[in-house]
Amino acid sequence: MVMISGFSDEISDVFEEQLRVVKSLGMEYISIRGVNGTNFSDFSEEDVNGYVLPTLKEYGVKVSSIGSPIGKIYIGDQDAYTHQLQTLEKLCHFAKLLNCRYIRIFSFYIPEGSNPLGFEKEVFDKLLSFVEIAAQHDITLLHENEKDIYGDTAARCKNLFDKVESEHFKAIFDFANFVQVGQNPTEAYDMLKPYVEYIHVKDARFEASFNVLCGTGDGNIEALLAKFLQEKYQGFLTLEPHLAMFGMLAHLELDEAEKVIGNSTLSGSEAYEQSYHALCEILQRLGSPVGENK
Repeated sequence: MVMISGFSDEISDVFEEQLRVVKSLGMEYISIRGVNGTNFSDFSEEDVNGYVLPTLKEYGVKVSSIGSPIGKIYIGDQDAYTHQLQTLEKLCHFAKLLNCRYIRIFSFYIPEGSNPLGFEKEVFDKLLSFVEIAAQHDITLLHENEKDIYGDTAARCKNLFDKVESEHFKAIFDFANFVQVGQNPTEAYDMLKPYVEYIHVKDARFEASFNVLCGTGDGNIEALLAKFLQEKYQGFLTLEPHLAMFGMLAHLELDEAEKVIGNSTLSGSEAYEQSYHALCEILQRLGSPVGENK
């Protein structure tokens, strides 16, 4: 059985509105990232205990993962890296408060025009430091194959998991992100399926890297979900539609001119609802029930 979660900040900046829409769809989980226009990683423990946890409890919503910006810095920015070590320590504590075992991370932006392989040792060493912190808290770091970072292709992702070998370091499979770096998602699946612990549901087209409704692009989502389910995948399918502009987007992308395609009149909630129903239709065709298993 799989469970649907999602980056609810794509619905609205307002946390209560995020949770209202999520509950109206029958969802029980979110991936927490933007809360009232602020990245969750910038919150304090007082914010979490005094506001985030009571609000989640009020709406009956749980957290599948923390969508952190850890590792979404340039590989040579030592000051930012030092700060992120401290932030990750805090987020591991937050994860335990939220009864959540996953934190999403990245593997560092590489200077434009440089060969990522030339930065392997530094990438591995810094990721190992992140993993050591997570292991101390029994938290699992989930690496997302974001474009423009070291691990944006399947081969380099596999290299990460082969070198940074730990039960506290696993893979997110993001269909659209592979498309946006020109990677065939089916080939990526063949390379990475032993490492995948979590799935982001986002689709795109090779032509102009447009984001589109899940199942309508080049991510080969339905066929690959069928393969994951045949392999007994039992985790989260986390919606990250990117079909409408939302408040945090400009802070999330290295290229702020990323094309977010779709009906320009769609609100965040409408785009999110369309994505949820499209995913449910795919799962229905695959004969997969949706519910709780963790």
